[in-house]
Amino acid sequence: MREAPMSQFQLLSLPLTAVLLLSLAACGKSPEPEPTAASGTQAVDTDAAKADAAPEAAAEAGMAPVKMDDAALKAAGIHVQVLRPSALSEELRAPGEVVDNAYGTTLITPRVESLVVRRHAKLGDEVRAGAPLVTLSSVEVANAQADLHIAEQEWRRVSALGREAVSGRRINEAQVAVDRARATARAYGLPGTAVGRTNGEFTLTAPHAGRITEDDFVTGERIEPGKTLFRLVDESLVWVDAKMPSGTVPRVPAGSPATVVFNGERLPGVVQRSAHRTSDATRNAILRIEVPNRADRLHGGDFVEVFLDAGAAASVENAAATAVTMPTDALVQLEGETVAFRRTTTGALEPVSVRTGEVIGDRTVIREGLKPGDAVVVEGAFAVKAQMLKSQLGEE
Repeated sequence: MREAPMSQFQLLSLPLTAVLLLSLAACGKSPEPEPTAASGTQAVDTDAAKADAAPEAAAEAGMAPVKMDDAALKAAGIHVQVLRPSALSEELRAPGEVVDNAYGTTLITPRVESLVVRRHAKLGDEVRAGAPLVTLSSVEVANAQADLHIAEQEWRRVSALGREAVSGRRINEAQVAVDRARATARAYGLPGTAVGRTNGEFTLTAPHAGRITEDDFVTGERIEPGKTLFRLVDESLVWVDAKMPSGTVPRVPAGSPATVVFNGERLPGVVQRSAHRTSDATRNAILRIEVPNRADRLHGGDFVEVFLDAGAAASVENAAATAVTMPTDALVQLEGETVAFRRTTTGALEPVSVRTGEVIGDRTVIREGLKPGDAVVVEGAFAVKAQMLKSQLGEE
């Protein structure tokens, strides 16, 4: 079937319809943002980004100071101290044992076979110099006493007669005889002159003041020559043997001060010398310290603690012998750096990054970051760090 041709009206309406459709399509599209508006939006976004990045930049630069007054510092256990240059020294700690001062110790022994007649002192007694300790009896001593008595009588006789009545040879023989008898008496521990009876009894006396620390005999016992009857110790000055690693001993010179702690009491001492031998079992060496024993506090066999001043450590340079130091516990790690807390003029505590040097004892050398005169936290650094972290979390 053939379609009917369009009318004239239909032909004229086609262009109008196309224009209408194009207009509707144009109205459906979103208008492009104007350049001015786009620039303003970009500026707002940039400011917001900078505001968000500000805390990170502040964190990288360091945390904000914390303001704390004196009452708050005291309550938190925080102590502030002004830094001053000081000489570096290291305090060494070692176990020690009290031993008798060998230079003030005497063994009381007979020089001849004898029998104990009676004692005059007992264990624990404190005696003065010259005090009688024990009386012994000996046949050999009786013979020596008799010989001395006869020799002295003869010497007095020929001396009184003089060379006019006695020959020079006889005088010389008498003098030799008395000298020999006196030497024998002294060898037995007797006085150099004839005193008392020649019964063989003799008394051993204290050669110096001290305390009887050993007493190993009974009355009536037969004593061989050289057997120790008493041990007499002058306890006014004692020795302390400190056991230390052999490599540490050379760092403590003779004459340097030492502190001995016994039952919580600190007693001063002086280093005398060090042993030049290392123990095969412990690999330790002995450092001997002389300690005045005031009030008889220390006795042989007591265990003590010894604190020694090692002086400037060998690893420390001469320039660092007097340097700014801080307690090692006052340095903390904050954001990957070693930090100390310095007090500002306004009273706030601010973190300061420092470069540390040698650690000597419980103190650390500060190479950079702080200077003499700065007031820093020496106790309670971790409390300051916790307060700063808390403040930062609150701001975020």
